[in-house]
Amino acid sequence: MKDSFELTGRSVYSGEGITLSIRDDRVSDVRPCPLSPGAPYLAPGFLDMQVNGYAGLDYNAPRLEHEHIRGITRLLAASGTTRHVPTFVTGPADRVRAGLRVLARALELDPELAAAIPGVHIEGPYISPEDGPRGAHDGRYARDPDYEEFMSWQEAAGGRVRIVTLAPERKGALEFIARVTRQGVVAAIGHSAASPERIREAVEAGATLSTHLGNGSHHLLPRLRNYLWEQLAEDRLRAGFIADGFHLPPAVVKVLFRVKGIQRLILVSDAAAPGGRPPGLYKWDAVDVRVFEDGHLGVEGTETLAGSGHLLDRGVAQCVRFTGCSLAEAVGLCTANPAALLGLPPVPSELAPGLPADLTQFRFQPGAETLVVEKTLLQGRPVYARPPGTAAPGTAV
Repeated sequence: MKDSFELTGRSVYSGEGITLSIRDDRVSDVRPCPLSPGAPYLAPGFLDMQVNGYAGLDYNAPRLEHEHIRGITRLLAASGTTRHVPTFVTGPADRVRAGLRVLARALELDPELAAAIPGVHIEGPYISPEDGPRGAHDGRYARDPDYEEFMSWQEAAGGRVRIVTLAPERKGALEFIARVTRQGVVAAIGHSAASPERIREAVEAGATLSTHLGNGSHHLLPRLRNYLWEQLAEDRLRAGFIADGFHLPPAVVKVLFRVKGIQRLILVSDAAAPGGRPPGLYKWDAVDVRVFEDGHLGVEGTETLAGSGHLLDRGVAQCVRFTGCSLAEAVGLCTANPAALLGLPPVPSELAPGLPADLTQFRFQPGAETLVVEKTLLQGRPVYARPPGTAAPGTAV
């Protein structure tokens, strides 16, 4: 029998003091307890639906390895993230296929990784080649949708591709959307310069998600007829968004909350390999990316961002700051909402016996720009603990 242990803190849902008994990979008991001053919060572990890599580790590396995947998973745990969706971006078809094979094999061999990774997101290469909508993707590989190519990727991934992001204005995109959604794959609109009419056609074909809405777009748009208004207005589209304070201004995040509503929003990090590294200039595939002093990432010499340098511990806190939503609502944006989109078991709105012991314990002060994660558990096993005496997340255990 595995050891059991206890975790004490403030329920993110009720605000009450609780002690969770953990046995094996489940919460076996929940009982009330008095709160000590400054007690940390307890919440389900976060689910990040868009992770390209972090701290020099990259899902899109020419030679992805099993240990790279374990490294990314452990680094994310320091932000309270227990599950994530690896994101493969625009690049050579063979490289994507090779990376997916490595990932599939790792998940077959490694139970911890299998628990942490519920699916794969392929973002591109079926995107706009235009500056702005293309973002930091390598335009040399942007191309029209190819269903047979996609199926070769799905085969390499062992059927684990759950999301594909594409620009619906590309030739054959509507038929492609209809075909992949019939398989249960989420078709997401992103890195697109589509007309409002084409956005509507994509939704009719089966698209159900906007990838990092507001980003991967032109710097200037027609004031009334554009693809952002259309996606905001379309209730059948959930919206992924990045709330690091750099990708979207606070006012835009507030508008997303008011227009889409809490239930149709999914908080993502869009973490990229240069993120979490010291300030400086780095090569991300063929792109020169600068890590700025404040941690955000940009394509050198342009106004284009290059993924995110921050994780969900910052995103959750910034949502509360920008919108006035409750901490529980912000947590739901990266727990219950992405689980619902991906067809995973529901995340309950309370911490109760039987809940999977994928948990995070963190401290939060109103107005703070980030959570301070104390501990993260995956399947009842600690995968991160904050080093004593530090004021911010440290290294994974």
